[in-house]
Amino acid sequence: MERALHIDGLKIAVVHDWLVTFAGAEKVLEQIITCFPNANVFSVVDFLPENDRRKIAGKRATTTFIQKLPKAHTHYQLYLPLMPLAVEQLDLSGYDIVLSSSHAVAKGVLTGPDQLHISYVHSPIRYAWDMHHQYLRDAGFERGVKSGLARLIMHYMRIWDARTASGVDTYIANSEFIRRRIRKAYGREAKVIYPPVDVAGFTLREDKEDFYLTASRLVPYKKIPMIVEAFQSMPERKLVVIGDGTDMKKCRHLAGSNVEILGWQSFSVLKEYMQRAKAFLFAAEEDFGIIPLEAQACGTPVIAYGKGGVLETVRDLGGEKPTGILYREQTPMALRDAILRFEKENRKIVPHHCRENALSFSPEKFRRALLNYVDESVHRWIQV
Repeated sequence: MERALHIDGLKIAVVHDWLVTFAGAEKVLEQIITCFPNANVFSVVDFLPENDRRKIAGKRATTTFIQKLPKAHTHYQLYLPLMPLAVEQLDLSGYDIVLSSSHAVAKGVLTGPDQLHISYVHSPIRYAWDMHHQYLRDAGFERGVKSGLARLIMHYMRIWDARTASGVDTYIANSEFIRRRIRKAYGREAKVIYPPVDVAGFTLREDKEDFYLTASRLVPYKKIPMIVEAFQSMPERKLVVIGDGTDMKKCRHLAGSNVEILGWQSFSVLKEYMQRAKAFLFAAEEDFGIIPLEAQACGTPVIAYGKGGVLETVRDLGGEKPTGILYREQTPMALRDAILRFEKENRKIVPHHCRENALSFSPEKFRRALLNYVDESVHRWIQV
């Protein structure tokens, strides 16, 4: 693996928002630590299961006072109003380079003029910026005392997030979509380095079975109930849903006999269904969205809501080597129309092209791009 030539002898700190589950942001952290194995890790809380900790070289994070607060293990997000204060208490003064991996507060750590702070931003705080009103609706906080409190907290978070933007020397965005968000929220430019997708962990399968698949945490912004509702008007078509979360009850209520809800499943089961499905359905507005690329790595086309990072990962019908279909509205009718179009024109989508597209987002490509960018940034920093 390539290495950044200008960092020899420099002490590196890696700051991550929180370590609780191993999801998309943690997959990025895994590759950051692979690039910089001698770095020390810092986080607001660290409750990562031991089987996942092995993926980050067994490292344990230096944490904040939130780690010891009541029910922090299971309800850490309730302490979001305290996280700006908490992350500012992390003492990074002994490090030359700070790499933050941030979708909430990690970028707000305090650094000095003789330290280089590079922030890989998965997104500016979504619920504080452009998705503020959607989150209030999804949480049922549009009116009342809870609404007022939530709006006040998010107002405070926006002020803090904007103020701390100047503490970052250089930004990396996980997509062009997030690069635009960074410019809007912070008034700063960013280098785009796409997140790593474990393409090698998925196998191409060209013969598909007669069902559609969606897989996700069942939380409001993922819009899984909307996908289930779309199949009410298509009883002759089968949908398989993998995942668990707060929208499970709603999904079960909307599901007809043609919808199979499997709940949480292991990676091996998820991978098998991805390989067999005729298409993968995706309804969220995501910053990037790794799972549509994992489906494509199996040779499975993606039918996705055409907004956000998915515009950079799914090639729509009509373009060269298409890998799926993008629909323009988050409604059951729009999704149904996209499925009908897919069934008419899916011969234009070749499984091999789907996997070929996914290969361009490999971990190796991510590590190479990150190392080169950090090396160039350190070189400029040393010369100043």
